[in-house]
Order: sequence, then C-alpha cells, then structure tokens
Amino acid sequence: MTNLEIVKEKLYSTNASLVVLYLNGECKAYYQNRIKDIKEIIQKDKKALQGAIIADRVIGKVAGSILTIAGVKEIYADVMSKYAIPVLDKNKMKYEYKKLVDYVINNEKTGMCPMENKYKDEEDINKIYTEMIAE
Repeated sequence: MTNLEIVKEKLYSTNASLVVLYLNGECKAYYQNRIKDIKEIIQKDKKALQGAIIADRVIGKVAGSILTIAGVKEIYADVMSKYAIPVLDKNKMKYEYKKLVDYVINNEKTGMCPMENKYKDEEDINKIYTEMIAE
C-alpha cells in the first residue's frame, strides 16, 4: 500500500474530514469542517505539514494554496475544485481527486464558498496563506 492509499483508506474508514501522514510516520485523523484543522495544525507549528501526505474531503483554492505553502508533498481530495488545480500544477504538487467540481459550495449549498469566491482570482498564494492563517 502506498502512503497515499493509506491516508485515503483512513479518510474513509474513520469518516474523518482530514487525514495527515506526517513526515515522522504518525498518521492522524481530524474531524472539523472546512479548513479549521489545517489552520490549527499550522498555527501550532508552521513546519508541521512539511513533507506530509494528506487526504481531505474537499480541496479548493484556499486549502490548496495553504497546503502548498505549508510544504505538503501529496494531496488526495474526495472533491477538488477547478480553482485548486492551477495552484497545485504551478507548484508541481502531486494530487489526486475522486470528483472535480467547478467550485467549493457554501454550507447552505446555495452557491460558492465565500473563501473560494474571495480568492478565486488571487494570483499570490502567499497572500492567501498569510490572510487565512492569521485569522
């Protein structure tokens, strides 16, 4: 089993929202929605995700940008937005997804996620990272 397969399997078997395989070999499941877990991990330790392999339920441009800056090695997403792809491709991030969507939907399922909408045209992923992690 590859490391990516390990995190994918744990994502589904634990019904987690995020699974991180850290560089030290620890594999941990998280359960908060949106990007709360990613933000908390980075706010505790800016280098925690360097070299990590992750599986997430939803990856949009904001999460893709943050994970790229954080130094994640590889990403699997159950659902990935088309806005995340150029960020990941430009930064040579390895990624896989189960379903590609036009955009991340909001909690009410009535339209685009406010964060995805706010940053959809932003070219500077460092700005996205700084603004989102500082919140």
